[in-house]
Amino acid sequence: MKLLSVAIPCYNSENYMRNCIESLLVGGEDVEIIVVDDGSTKDRTAEIADEYAAKYPTIVKAVHKANGGHGSAVNAGIDNATGLYFKVVDSDDWVKKEAYLQVLDTLRNLAGGAEALDMLICNYVYEKEGEKKKKVIHYRHSLPVGKIFTWEECRHFQKGHYILMHSVIFRTKLLKECGIRLPEHTFYVDNIYVFEPLPFVKNMYYLDVNFYRYYIGRTDQSVNEDVMISRIDQQIKVNKIMIDYLAERKAELIKQKRLYQYMKNYLEIITTVSSVLLIRSGTEENLAKKEELWKYLQEKDKKLFKQLRYGIMGEAMNLPGRCGRKISVEGYKVAQKIFKFN
Repeated sequence: MKLLSVAIPCYNSENYMRNCIESLLVGGEDVEIIVVDDGSTKDRTAEIADEYAAKYPTIVKAVHKANGGHGSAVNAGIDNATGLYFKVVDSDDWVKKEAYLQVLDTLRNLAGGAEALDMLICNYVYEKEGEKKKKVIHYRHSLPVGKIFTWEECRHFQKGHYILMHSVIFRTKLLKECGIRLPEHTFYVDNIYVFEPLPFVKNMYYLDVNFYRYYIGRTDQSVNEDVMISRIDQQIKVNKIMIDYLAERKAELIKQKRLYQYMKNYLEIITTVSSVLLIRSGTEENLAKKEELWKYLQEKDKKLFKQLRYGIMGEAMNLPGRCGRKISVEGYKVAQKIFKFN
């Protein structure tokens, strides 16, 4: 069995997928690289995937499928994974060699332990176009370093500072057993990917290395603000799926205080992002969608609604009138500068 399966969702990715694959080949025979061609038609993505599979038949696996979007490609990666652990690396991103080797050493050392490791967490780095100083997202203030720990040992997470897809490696069997299936033809499903498995995660390990390099800066990227506004219905869809999941599991999750608090705070961030994008679009239609989103949360869980709506961020996103909306947007801009997102 391979130690680590890495899925690379690819859609018309010929301009950058080689860099991603090459960075992962360093892992050698311990790694299974699953290149998922998500119905690419405009370039040589499918050919490049087959080229690497032919050149490295014991390491690289090419999976070709009809176009279904990022979530569908991740699903295909999970379905085809045979490794003990599973990681998603987007085709325009890459990993750092030295940190990568440390990750593999850590997984190897923990794999045979008495306690099953469910989730490994590492740092990621924003490789933002045009910026020389790179923003590193680490978890030293929130998580114990260099030891197996549980949710009860986690400390407070700062606003906007959460465990993202870039940060995590899950135990493959856990992903399959929890039954996660990301929706097709939907962007922003990475939030679901790092949300729904959490109740199944018991043991974690934080390796304080700058492993994942997250490229950001292309105008067509899904996290570009204008692109996000144009796809706002997909953001709302993901937001509502997360609301449903937390509301439906609340009875069991509330017994795990730290875990529930973390998931509630994560939902608060996603709802804030949805709200500010709807405000920022400036259309009456989208302002109505913002009201409907908060009403949806209220109907699903009145107590959760009150906690989010009347918290600092909820209040900031629901200030009345044009002036109030302007203040909301300005607050969002400050957060952008601090956290370097979008």
